[in-house]
Amino acid sequence: METQKKIVIVDDDIDIINVVTSILSAKGYNVMSANDKKEGLALIKKEKPDLAILDVMMSTHFEGFELAKEIVNDESLKGMPVIIQTSIDVLITTKPSVQAMAREFRQKPEYSDLRVILIKDLITGNAGVDYLNENNETVWVPVSAFVRKPVDGKVLISEIERLTNNK
Repeated sequence: METQKKIVIVDDDIDIINVVTSILSAKGYNVMSANDKKEGLALIKKEKPDLAILDVMMSTHFEGFELAKEIVNDESLKGMPVIIQTSIDVLITTKPSVQAMAREFRQKPEYSDLRVILIKDLITGNAGVDYLNENNETVWVPVSAFVRKPVDGKVLISEIERLTNNK
């Protein structure tokens, strides 16, 4: 492997951090971790990793999404892939505009009450999170990928390789 790729994992569950760290370290990745949004953002800004893996629920229900949004909107971190680890089901579409699809889902009665819609386009790989914040405002956050909890090492490695190969 050329230079060791850096990955930051932000999760409040030490067991998950340990499992993911051992899976990724065995594959030659340099893994750093943080336990919440504030610590995670500071670490990410300092280290400028090749990729970040975020838990959703930490000290708040949407902390991972909020952190993802800060990463996406930070000029110095532009283009850094973000993987969301979650047990929430991901809706699949074949339309590249996942944000438009999420908005469409929001109009349907069976989805209108959902606090969170995770959506991914099978063809382009575009993905994102549409969630209702504390003020019931819809917030859109584009992300690079979703990985289901409990984490499957093979799936995680394959997503990381897909997202960091062009670096």
